Amino acid sequence: MERRRLRPREGWQAKVEEQGLVWHTQDGKPYWDESAAYVFTLRQIETLEAAAERCHELFLKAGDHLAKRPEKLARFGIPDWAIDAVLAEWKRDRPALDYGRFDFGWDGTGEPKLFEYNCDTPTSMLECGVVQWQWKEEVFPGHDQFTSLHEKLIDRWRYLARDLPGQRLWVTHHADGLHEDTVTTTYMRDLASQAGLETRGVLIDRIGIDGEGRIVDEEDYLITALFKLYPWEWIVAEDYGREIVRRMDSCLWLEPIWKMLWSNKAILPLLHELEPKHPNLLAAGWDAASVGPSHVVKPILAREGANIFIVEGGHETARSEGPYREFGQVYQALYPLPSFDGAYPVLGVWTVGGEAAGLGIREGGRITADDARFVPHIIEG
Repeated sequence: MERRRLRPREGWQAKVEEQGLVWHTQDGKPYWDESAAYVFTLRQIETLEAAAERCHELFLKAGDHLAKRPEKLARFGIPDWAIDAVLAEWKRDRPALDYGRFDFGWDGTGEPKLFEYNCDTPTSMLECGVVQWQWKEEVFPGHDQFTSLHEKLIDRWRYLARDLPGQRLWVTHHADGLHEDTVTTTYMRDLASQAGLETRGVLIDRIGIDGEGRIVDEEDYLITALFKLYPWEWIVAEDYGREIVRRMDSCLWLEPIWKMLWSNKAILPLLHELEPKHPNLLAAGWDAASVGPSHVVKPILAREGANIFIVEGGHETARSEGPYREFGQVYQALYPLPSFDGAYPVLGVWTVGGEAAGLGIREGGRITADDARFVPHIIEG
């Protein structure tokens, strides 16, 4: 695994904007960073693919385990009144995109180690599926890349189309100042359109509930299928959360409410309990004693690397601040990220329907926060 310094393309900003990535610079610094690229061998890519698919199988096992032992959900921060709906949707197994990004730590040797699974509201799809591929085609046309996310998502939407009433899909997010969510939902809407679906966009604060308790858009059209880039833990905390959960049948939610099981870091100790010798898992538990003196403390529900503490040999060596302190925290054994001139990469491996679909790399400090950069990659050798 190599990090190779490069010269960015002339006019790269306009080129990535043409591909839809209008959010390419933050605070005057590039978020999309093509001043470097990571280089992998084919064997290394195959190792990442296998790791992600094994982890997906393990998450399926964990979901079935929780469905039979709902008392273990007490630590997940899910409201008591929503648990039955979460488990009912899991058992019902209605259609889902079943997509997400496994974030691994790895130095290119041995086995990648799972940090967490972003599968309710994952971002960086456009960067992974389109922008880095177009960059590769221009800069390294003779090389390959681990990127089939674009095609696999279109195929998945085609598969789901038969279950969407009228082959119609609403796409929603909240109005974010950085436009990251706007870019992601616009891209997902385009993918669904390429799969033959009729799509309609609506901001989440313009969605309402009619007199019969059904979900409607701002023009009072009944929403029958909804892709949302808005976390389920936020939805159930809203004033209308109980109404939505009570009438789950009136709308096909993508992703479904059972993603509250997988996207929650409270699942990490359970995974380790189920398979303590799994090659891609780090030890995880509910206290420091269960994982050792060198560990990372993570809130079970948090975003963008907030409220994380790194402890080495019993001493805190790094921390990030944030607002996510309400629902508890887990402890995970420390995997020291490799450093490339002070850049620490986290390898995000996408899966769709359980199949490995692409690699997106974000690099930043020892804690990957919202100022981390997206760096492309190639396969060589």
